[in-house]
Amino acid sequence: MAEKTRYTDEELEEFRLLILEKLEKAEREYDNLCNSLRNNDGNGTADTSPTFKALEEGADTLCKEDAARLAERQRVFINHLRAALVRIENKTYGVCRATGKLIPKERLRAVPHATLSIEGKEQKR
Repeated sequence: MAEKTRYTDEELEEFRLLILEKLEKAEREYDNLCNSLRNNDGNGTADTSPTFKALEEGADTLCKEDAARLAERQRVFINHLRAALVRIENKTYGVCRATGKLIPKERLRAVPHATLSIEGKEQKR
């Protein structure tokens, strides 16, 4: 029996639904992070006594830096998920770019935007 070279349309649809679900969640989290960066929640230091204001502003800056890093990581993750949807449309989803073999379903369910199998990752080292 010949080795499969791509996933079936039914399997691709299963992955598409999984990715859409993850994408929706990721976009919500990204929006929340962006809103916290814009201070849209109204939790600033304007109503704080002057004694604690400097400390709170420093802590606020650290929180904003963390949120900015998280937002950037989330944006990259969203882009990877969108690229995976394009690969599904092109019917190249799940094919390892290093080995040309199918990435196991278990790996794709855990990391749906993966473009390398474990074997492919090891070859890249």
